Amino acid sequence: MAVSNAVGGSGGRGPTTGPWRNWAGNVTARPTRSVAPASTEELADAIRAAAADGLTVKAAGTGHSFTPVAATDGLLIRPERLTGVRAVDREAGTVTVAAGTPLKRLNAALAAHGLSLTNMGDIMEQTVSGAAATGTHGTGRDSASVAAQITALDLVTADGSVLACSADENPEIFTAARLGLGALGVISELTFAVEPEFLLTAREEPMPFDEVTDRFDELVAENEHFEFYWFPHTGSCNTKRNNRSQGPAAPPGKVSGWIEDELLSNGVFQLACTVGRAVPAAIPGIAKISSRALSARTYTDIPYKVFTSPRRVRFVEMEYALPRAAAVAALGELKALVERSDFKVSFPVEVRTAPADDLPLSTASGRDTVYIAVHMYRGTPHQAYFAAVERIMTAHEGRPHWGKLHTRDAGYLAGVYPRFGEFTALRDRLDPERRFANPYLRRVLGD
Repeated sequence: MAVSNAVGGSGGRGPTTGPWRNWAGNVTARPTRSVAPASTEELADAIRAAAADGLTVKAAGTGHSFTPVAATDGLLIRPERLTGVRAVDREAGTVTVAAGTPLKRLNAALAAHGLSLTNMGDIMEQTVSGAAATGTHGTGRDSASVAAQITALDLVTADGSVLACSADENPEIFTAARLGLGALGVISELTFAVEPEFLLTAREEPMPFDEVTDRFDELVAENEHFEFYWFPHTGSCNTKRNNRSQGPAAPPGKVSGWIEDELLSNGVFQLACTVGRAVPAAIPGIAKISSRALSARTYTDIPYKVFTSPRRVRFVEMEYALPRAAAVAALGELKALVERSDFKVSFPVEVRTAPADDLPLSTASGRDTVYIAVHMYRGTPHQAYFAAVERIMTAHEGRPHWGKLHTRDAGYLAGVYPRFGEFTALRDRLDPERRFANPYLRRVLGD
């Protein structure tokens, strides 16, 4: 679920100070100053000024990373004024947008033009640049990540230079910077491939865990977008299949949609998590009830209204990308772990897929991928459960999501990303003084 970090504090042109916190509340930083540029030129000026003062620089988004990927004690670039659609090119099938634009605003703007992204993640609160930089993805047989849909970008580098990057211009930098963790510079504009707006039919239905895993390859192959949630302490899953439709549009009814997406998925679930945190022994029983609460439904709507859902219950998350062929084995090991342990897990486990892509640091780089995500309610001890799950994932050469909790370092990551050295060599060239470094990047990329 996506994934850029955000700041507190007011907007405005001039430098400000104040604490920075992410959405989950598990990361806090205190930058020396922060600024909200409204243009590429203002952004470049801010980076040059920070360099003159010996400050590191990080750009923040809207708070949906669980890692401190955007934390800094130097200059924090806030996103709220670097927003808006810059150009729509229907003939080329592209839209250029300022880097700080939230995905929800991009989706609304695209819909107003009768356009859509091909795929997206399951929330749309992140900024476009933060979502791309940390590898935000949906689920898909043929497409998945936000970054893979980028066709061009403008990158402000450590000396304040602005590099236009695409497959034809600075192609090496373009390949890496689409998913660059903010380690190569600060992106000011992004151009996305888009297509005429289409309709998706979503089919949601419960399915036993054993049936989902037995049919996993079939379900992935037969559907454009397949995902499921397994409810720990049960043998129950909820599946979702999204496929293009000729229509007509048939969105969920206002009352039934509110019951499913707000009352059950947010309101009742929030209550269940609160009770579970206070009385952990109650969680298995609550899970059995929760797994039976959501009923089968089918609806048809424009893409962003099908791909995304409101997520109001706060949590922390770890997600690993595994080779697709390891999916069933890893899920079986995860289920066995929960059954034999004392862990009480109130959040369902989310399973999605992605095709191989060509981005050096993409979690799907060079291999067809399955994503397995585990969550715990905010304020609930999660370390032991996440550590046990991580041991399973790393045994299958898993790659951790860059914006979600994990303990891996550059030594491990270099072994599971064949193009890791290509990226770090480019970083050495573009940012030899580590203007864009922070402790998280030093851990995962080396120094």
